[in-house]
Amino acid sequence: MQVYSMTGYASVQSQGTPPAPTAGKAVAANTRLGLEIRSVNSRFLDLSFRLPDELRAFEPPLRELITQSLKRGKVEVRAVFEQSRSQNVAEPTPVLLQSLRQAQEQVLQWLPSAAALSVADVLRLAGNEQGGPQDWSAQLMPLAREAVQALLEARRREGERLGHMLLDHIGQLRALAGQAAPLVPQVVEQQRLRFMDKWKEALALSAGSVSAEAAQDRALTEATAFAIRIDVAEEITRLGAHLDELTHLINKGGEIGKRMDFLIQELHREANTMGSKSAALPLTRISVDMKVLIEQMREQVQNIE
Repeated sequence: MQVYSMTGYASVQSQGTPPAPTAGKAVAANTRLGLEIRSVNSRFLDLSFRLPDELRAFEPPLRELITQSLKRGKVEVRAVFEQSRSQNVAEPTPVLLQSLRQAQEQVLQWLPSAAALSVADVLRLAGNEQGGPQDWSAQLMPLAREAVQALLEARRREGERLGHMLLDHIGQLRALAGQAAPLVPQVVEQQRLRFMDKWKEALALSAGSVSAEAAQDRALTEATAFAIRIDVAEEITRLGAHLDELTHLINKGGEIGKRMDFLIQELHREANTMGSKSAALPLTRISVDMKVLIEQMREQVQNIE
């Protein structure tokens, strides 16, 4: 069973030493790239990206990678740069301190009331200096492929759970259909006897103006018409065929969500018809139970790719 859900989540982080800076600056050893992919159900494949400015250029290859692996779902890709909490305090270099002093003196010449740089300001600027621009191209795409594989695995696990649940509901629907089939002849026979009793009463009241044969023929005609009206054999047969097809699709797997959604609509139509033809309380209850199960299946099928 390879049923895939459209609901899933994956999160991966880069490991090891960050890439070299693009501007010849020292690299902050505590910087990591984090990538998250989350998806929910959608009729089509809907991609959205939340990337830092440094990674905007990678949106086209990321989009191509995802479209090769996913066919449906609303998918959000988010990338962030993470700093380790155990990072050491950045040590400002003499060159940086000299540049900051010159910049502060120039600012104070024009803005005498401006506040002087604090130690915290200097340390923050030193940290920015060490964590300068970096080229993540060598790490981003392998990381993205890892995230997509993790997402596919999460969607597979969820799809497997949905598949087992749907098969269980299919079994319950088959059992209900099996209960409904023998009820129809019983209801027809009860109604035939009821018609015969009524025509016997009418015959007694007619004081012989209507022959017994004519009364019996009329009663049998009415009973036959009633049997035709309440016959749900065709609905039960079609319902069984739809359940067989659903079982086949679940066992086959793949991109089956849209096909299953159509079959669920057909199941609902057959259950509704059974309910409208019902002439006995047990049949009505079976129809209601069927519609409850079918509605539960419909909600879950919306999540299948």
